[in-house]
Amino acid sequence: MSPFELHRGDSPVILSFPHTGTGLPPEIQSRLNANGRLLADTDWHVDRLYQDLLPEATIVRANFHRYVIDANRDPRDVSLYPGQNTTGLVPLTDFDGEPIWERGQEPGQGDIAARLAAFHRPYHVAIAQEIEHVRSRHGIALLYDCHSIRPVIPYLFEGTLPDFNIGTNEGVTCHPELEQAAMTIVANASGYSHVLNGRFKGGWTTRHYGKPDNGAPAIPMELSQSTHLGESPRRFDYDEAKADRLRPVLKALLAGLEHVTRQLSPLPFP
Repeated sequence: MSPFELHRGDSPVILSFPHTGTGLPPEIQSRLNANGRLLADTDWHVDRLYQDLLPEATIVRANFHRYVIDANRDPRDVSLYPGQNTTGLVPLTDFDGEPIWERGQEPGQGDIAARLAAFHRPYHVAIAQEIEHVRSRHGIALLYDCHSIRPVIPYLFEGTLPDFNIGTNEGVTCHPELEQAAMTIVANASGYSHVLNGRFKGGWTTRHYGKPDNGAPAIPMELSQSTHLGESPRRFDYDEAKADRLRPVLKALLAGLEHVTRQLSPLPFP
């Protein structure tokens, strides 16, 4: 199994998908318990949701599941949200705090090192290379990190998550013009709720690569899965009607961010 898929486009925008993959090597799948094999914490159908919304965007998508290793966690396994419940580099529990591994089959340090080398590192090498490629061509490369999550997860956060959750690590990872453009578009999306730097301020991918002063801004979008999945909290089916309503908002968002990114570029665009 290749650790990632790459589609190179000619936009200044890169779309990354760290959590849509469901690939599990057999030797890892066999160690998951029945709960773990549900793969409940997948960012279900997010790649389908964004398909063709920005045709010339570069796409980097992880093929492996986050239970193999989480592509959006610090390789040193440093918590992104100290003091709050979260899952680690190689999760031991799901988002409800329930074990996902058979007893005695939990990954050890050797497992983690091997998975870093086989999955996490190649995915991030690809992202780093594409940022450099896009920046060399356009003078700037915007990394837009695509996510989704269940709207109600008491183990991780109180209450119900807004529909659109934008994170910029309190303005550190992208230009204020990009942050403002994103917020304006989602605020004008009728019938949807939104928040900036709420429970999710940006994962390791955003924080690691988001360097606006170096022409590499990054901004993630954490969508509530109620915007595009079935009504039951444990169903993972794609709801066509919901998605058809949401996709034009996401298309406008990507177009708006691309427009601002081009304006921020120090180079003339071809």
